[in-house]
Amino acid sequence: MKEKWFVMNKKADFNAIGKRFGIDPVTARIIRNRDIIGEEAVSEFLNGSVQSLHDPHLLKDVDKAAVLAAEKIAMRKKIRIIGDYDIDGVNATYILLHGLRNCGALADHVIGDRVHDGYGINKHMIKKALEDGIDTIITCDNGISASEEIAYAKNEGMTVIITDHHEVPFTLEDEDGAKVYLLPPADAIVNPKQADCHYPYPKLCGAAVAWKFIQVLYEQMGIPQEKSFEMIAHVAFATVGDVMDLMGENRVLVKLGLEAIHKTQNPGLLALIEQNQLQREQIKAWHFGFVLGPCINASGRLDTAVRSLQLLLETSLERAAVLAKELVELNSRRKNLTLEGVEQAKRIIEEQGLYKDKVLVVYLPGCHESIAGIIAGRIREQYHKPVFILTDAEDGGVKGSGRSIEAYSMYDEMTKCRELMTRYGGHPMAAGLSMDKGNVDKFRQKLNDCANLTEEDFVEKVHIDVPMPLYYIHPQLLREFECLEPFGKGNEKPVFAVRDVHPLRAALIGKNKNVLKFLLEDGATGSMDAVYFGDANLLLDFLREKFSNQEVDALFNGMPQSIRFSITYDPSINTYRGNENVQVVIRHFC
Repeated sequence: MKEKWFVMNKKADFNAIGKRFGIDPVTARIIRNRDIIGEEAVSEFLNGSVQSLHDPHLLKDVDKAAVLAAEKIAMRKKIRIIGDYDIDGVNATYILLHGLRNCGALADHVIGDRVHDGYGINKHMIKKALEDGIDTIITCDNGISASEEIAYAKNEGMTVIITDHHEVPFTLEDEDGAKVYLLPPADAIVNPKQADCHYPYPKLCGAAVAWKFIQVLYEQMGIPQEKSFEMIAHVAFATVGDVMDLMGENRVLVKLGLEAIHKTQNPGLLALIEQNQLQREQIKAWHFGFVLGPCINASGRLDTAVRSLQLLLETSLERAAVLAKELVELNSRRKNLTLEGVEQAKRIIEEQGLYKDKVLVVYLPGCHESIAGIIAGRIREQYHKPVFILTDAEDGGVKGSGRSIEAYSMYDEMTKCRELMTRYGGHPMAAGLSMDKGNVDKFRQKLNDCANLTEEDFVEKVHIDVPMPLYYIHPQLLREFECLEPFGKGNEKPVFAVRDVHPLRAALIGKNKNVLKFLLEDGATGSMDAVYFGDANLLLDFLREKFSNQEVDALFNGMPQSIRFSITYDPSINTYRGNENVQVVIRHFC
């Protein structure tokens, strides 16, 4: 895959910022690279707290929704929460259920089956709710695109409150081509993506929107708003797991949530942490996204998301341990299925010449539909193009998921060929869809015909925060970098670079001998350990091609050689048997 390295060159007086806030100029530069400008913004970035959170009353319809819910609680009406089956939907359902029951509500929940029910609320769920005597439905992490289903519920006399964060559906049928938004006929819609919602931060996840609604409901019911912070760990878990931007309010929510999980007494969270051989005090945003979160998602993919919700609701540590173990095992199975699917998709792309397309649409009939999105993400990483992975659905059609690149708004582009799909929804960077099998080729063709992408869009852009020699790295600076956390989408770990490092020796390490370890020097005094966790053969082939087999052999034998190459890296403190040493993790090379 092609890469282009860029040094971010945003201007500021880094020495002055460092002196004002007691940080290294390098740290100041990284903060400026995140477009944090001005003393107030820098202070909030470094010291964001509860006071930094926006007023939930600014969300359109949230007061109306809270009043409605309070009335239903007072009247002892049955309320049903309908959530989604991913990490955001599971945590949002937990938040609504916990919050409503704290208010004395007669509340229960339903989370649809990914395969049998599909995404979000459907008519079958509404019919079942009517049979069960449910008066009010509250959705979370879904509902904004369910106009037909909501209309059916309303016609049957039900009250419907939507809490969601997905894009509002629209058409382009206006005379001047402007978007005409299609809102479902719910009694209240709490979604910061609405065009006339004045909430200052529209990038909340579904669980955060549900939590904001509960905050207002607590106020309505005379419950101290501070009690809502019992659930802040779940807001953070969902925010990271659903890959929301970790800037602005989201960053504060995750910081607060991490502080909460370090002290959590929730048996389900404790059991899941223990089953992954972690300690609660160790948990960082990375663990939410890549260790704990996939376990929660695995049940919704290969079994039922109800199992993940049961884990979060469990009050017994013993029963929670059993559930957590099952989720970890499911996630292991999911990993194996994903690897098989990625290899199959790559073969199809190469054999059928799909790599020539601007938008990759890959039909994998044998793929488990629950992992289509993960496979799409892996293929996007390799080709740096928008990717849709489609597979067979139970109804004889196809279902699929898409993952995009920054230059391509997936939801907007899908809208241009909405006539080919029976259902679709999502974000600029990710989407889901259903269609008739006969429309797959038409879908691929139309997406590519409409795509205004250039070759430049397919080049991965590696943004370097600071060109920094290895000798500048020291433990005190690395500990200071913790003030930049939590890291994630929109606030990635800082990327450093150094030219012409000279490896003194190399070795393949790890259980499978697939990790490259170097001792590097960069022309200054001293040397430093470096590891590369990517494809070791790729890096070795690069060195052999640029230099020679003899030079690489000399490197592995610790003999003199003339190898020099440039790297991007992130530094870390490696602790082994009580000893600390600084090492760098190589990310890119050239």
